[in-house]
Amino acid sequence: MNIKKHLPNFITLLNLFCGCIAIVMVTDLKFDMAFYFVALGIFFDFFDGFFARKFNVAGPLGVQLDSLADMVTSGVVPGYVMFCLLSFENYSTSFLMPYLGFIITLGACYRLANFNIDTRQSDSFIGLPTPANTLFIMSLPLVTNSLIAPFIQNIWVLLAITLVSAYVMNADIPLFSLKIKNFSFQKYRLQIGFLITSLLMIATLQFLAVPLIILTYVILSVVNNFMVKKEL
Repeated sequence: MNIKKHLPNFITLLNLFCGCIAIVMVTDLKFDMAFYFVALGIFFDFFDGFFARKFNVAGPLGVQLDSLADMVTSGVVPGYVMFCLLSFENYSTSFLMPYLGFIITLGACYRLANFNIDTRQSDSFIGLPTPANTLFIMSLPLVTNSLIAPFIQNIWVLLAITLVSAYVMNADIPLFSLKIKNFSFQKYRLQIGFLITSLLMIATLQFLAVPLIILTYVILSVVNNFMVKKEL
């Protein structure tokens, strides 16, 4: 048996396995453990493609398997987390309100399907990738001790985050690539600056850094797009 041929798909299944465990953790309200398993799943999601390219075994099966695994880890899990958050804060509104959290799952599903047929996203992204959006959502129940906690605990803010989340994943917004192919500060100053800033945020703000990093990524991309168009 050619191990190299099957290794990327095995790593993809590890991503799916982590997503399944994360669902159990969310059910038990262990949001910190769910975050770690989702982060591990995203780690596997990165390396399945890496090894597929390295061993030259990339194929249509791997593409479909990758999207199906992501649908659980980066689709079902964040939608379920938002369902739980909305359930906690839903004291006087409709009992159907928490189910709107799964709009995130629907948005992720549409993005993953569209990503497979969009040839524009080979080197960079258009719209927020589902793993980045997932880390944003997964971090929300973990920043309850921060200054933004009162906002996160507001049901209308959570609904706004849900809708914006689903939109940004599928919006026609080019996001700059984080791939640095050679160390050239002049060429990759935006990427290098963003990565350094992100590391500093993580070191000082811990879980609060996660949503701030995602927001910074989107805002910097929008500003960068504007500057590029202005130069043209």
